[in-house]
Amino acid sequence: MADWRNKLYFGDNLPILREHVADESVDLVYLDPPFNSNATYNVLFREAAGELSSAQIQAFDDTWHWTIEAELAYEEIVAGAPQDVVNLIGAMRGFLGRNDMMAYLAMMTPRIIELRRALKPGGSVYLHCGPTASHYLKLLMDAVFGKTRFRTEIMWKRTSAHSDARQGRRQHGRIHDVILFYTKGDLWTWNTTYTKYDQDYVDESYRHVEEGTGRRYRLDNLTGPGGATKGNPAYEVMGVTRHWRYSRERMDELIAQGRVVQSEDGNVPAYKRYLDEMPGVPLQDVWTDIPPIGSRARERLGYPTQKPEALLERVILSSSNEGGVVLDPFCGCGTAIAVAERLNRRWIGVDITHLAVSLMKHRLADSFGERLSPYDVVGAPQDVASARALALASEHDGRYQFEYWALGLVEARPAHDRRRGADAGVDGYVNFLDDDSGKVKRVIVQVKSGRVGRAHIATLRGDMERQEAEMGLFITLEPPTAPMVRDALAAGFYEPRHFPGRRFPRVQIRTVDELLAGNAPEIPRLGLAGDPTFRRAPRRASAPGLVEPML
Repeated sequence: MADWRNKLYFGDNLPILREHVADESVDLVYLDPPFNSNATYNVLFREAAGELSSAQIQAFDDTWHWTIEAELAYEEIVAGAPQDVVNLIGAMRGFLGRNDMMAYLAMMTPRIIELRRALKPGGSVYLHCGPTASHYLKLLMDAVFGKTRFRTEIMWKRTSAHSDARQGRRQHGRIHDVILFYTKGDLWTWNTTYTKYDQDYVDESYRHVEEGTGRRYRLDNLTGPGGATKGNPAYEVMGVTRHWRYSRERMDELIAQGRVVQSEDGNVPAYKRYLDEMPGVPLQDVWTDIPPIGSRARERLGYPTQKPEALLERVILSSSNEGGVVLDPFCGCGTAIAVAERLNRRWIGVDITHLAVSLMKHRLADSFGERLSPYDVVGAPQDVASARALALASEHDGRYQFEYWALGLVEARPAHDRRRGADAGVDGYVNFLDDDSGKVKRVIVQVKSGRVGRAHIATLRGDMERQEAEMGLFITLEPPTAPMVRDALAAGFYEPRHFPGRRFPRVQIRTVDELLAGNAPEIPRLGLAGDPTFRRAPRRASAPGLVEPML
């Protein structure tokens, strides 16, 4: 569609799917829903009393709990889901009880139903999960998509060793993830994808090396199977008469090209087949050739569940074509949409945290620069009223969603994990380089959505001194008081050596209204290379793997 714009949604993916994603509009779905696969089974299956805070489910934390929201989701399934789904979920409830695992399944069910609705008839879905829940999810996918629409259970080797196998644990190390591949219909988009041959196979099967070129090759049989009964012609080649695979004219062409040579036993001529002409091994269901992202990998962005781009490239190349729409309803740090952009697909991403949305925006900008396709961010506040609504709506979460969003306005990185307890005063920071020494300078950032006063500026200045930060930034939803402005001015100016004649207020105050209007804080930076706040994603160019397009 000429008027298409990619979409990045902030919010709960269930209402977003229902309200913003049309029927049969998506070619490929990849989802990697959060689940605490490392939790012990006695915790996952412990009966819940239901009194836990619903915030944990609403925030899509890395674990799920049975709360009133899970109970309501279960009741909604029973009341309105297809009968096969109702039967399955009812049986699972009877078997599992009210616990974390059942909460996970109850909350995933309506989302999977919506994903099926959104898929085109030839569309596919890849559900990435761990062995902890994969067997339950497979039954759920059977119920939603149909028992005959299961295609493959892919095993991805995500690590080489795991501590589960250490002495005393009495179990095998868990080193793989499961990816369930389903299709909506019986005809679906499929592009045959290839992987490289194992070196042992190459050494054994392509053991000949051509003099002069160094090309590896093997010798293949040229005789025609079935002989005359299959219509294979008989004639003499290099003193040998047989029924051959090719016509005499084609055989003469191959001989002229040097592709027909005497076989090793010297009895029957053979065909010289070069290794570099072979596409590779058609993709199988055990993937051991894509390593996890190492701690020093360029593409690592610091997101705990980040998947390698090679993994998503394989999925997207296999089950979509250029121009197709790829949907990831649990975006995280945006690997699926970044790969979709690189492979010339259209995309829709959804995440419920502003931290993830901000990270995705940085990743896309860093990876593609001016080549980035236009996209809209939907659901993020666009004015003060919607910012205030976000602050009020996220009170159950310590207003961290508002804080993450506000930090994103100034490209600041959060200074703490919201699960680690009370606010320690510093909410975020901006790193910058303003000279050629390589020393990273820092702006301490504080965010407030409620009433503010001069004590907040005093706290910010104290944090700056304690952390030896060059500058401080105070972001406020409400207008600052006159004493706050005076105290900020009293902090003086920061004068970097490489910006002669320039002075930057050491303490700056910006309201949300000012930031939305484009009044950014004044920070000395030496171009893009001098903005080390976020770990930068590497520049990407189109580089698809081995693939043979097919309808």
